[in-house]
Amino acid sequence: MAITINNQHIKSNKNLSIQISLNGLSFCILNTESKTVVFLKEISTEKRETPFTILEMLITAFKTEKELQTSFNNIQIIHENELATLVPDVLFQEENLADYLKFNSKILRSDFIGFDKIDINKSVNVYVPYVNINNYIYEKFGTFSYKHFSTILIESILKKEKGETFTKMYAHIQSTHFEIIVVKNGELLLYNSFEYTTKEDFIYYVLFTAEHLKLNPDELILQFLGKVSESDDLYNIAYKYIRHIRFAQRRDTFKFQEKPESNHAFFTLIHSL
Repeated sequence: MAITINNQHIKSNKNLSIQISLNGLSFCILNTESKTVVFLKEISTEKRETPFTILEMLITAFKTEKELQTSFNNIQIIHENELATLVPDVLFQEENLADYLKFNSKILRSDFIGFDKIDINKSVNVYVPYVNINNYIYEKFGTFSYKHFSTILIESILKKEKGETFTKMYAHIQSTHFEIIVVKNGELLLYNSFEYTTKEDFIYYVLFTAEHLKLNPDELILQFLGKVSESDDLYNIAYKYIRHIRFAQRRDTFKFQEKPESNHAFFTLIHSL
């Protein structure tokens, strides 16, 4: 979705994407002329914070990070939370937004609800954005757009899987939760988000999902994204139960002023550009 006003934009060759979660913030600035990512930074919290604390962190970042103290041609906010659900576009009616969410998410009567159309999947992603963040960005910059984290994740994976015939499970790892996306013959079978504290929590949800979809762990391809490496406990325990494990790769052609630690890190943030 997009929010605009009639303010005259200062011309700039930089686009800014900010990913917002209750575990912190991630920033990415792209120089559109040189196709170079010139700023890539994550600010994490030790525990799950409130939207009000995250807003204070965002305000502080704009005051202290030199790279953020400039004008931008485009600004995109990525809202990352579990308050989202997919609806087939043939069944979608904008006046029923709250009804779509109330069965699997705890929402308040006062919550603002947004939605993203996912054309590649002929679906609509209905979700609750962080309104206080949107209001701050609106007041500071005027024009900006916003999407849910899962919209970008699903779109990017389905584009990557177009024409593929294997069944694959993607696990996008964050510090306190992870997302599972299962794709078969290039089509989405399942998307869900799970909280975890131990590696046993993680593998339970992975194997439960595989069993639910009748997927054989000896044949299933599990691809990791996000905050994970070969030395991590999550990778090692998955290797005990899943025969085929890989790291997914971003599909971007950008140059990087400072390269991220891996080609599967900052997946949604970079794919939002």
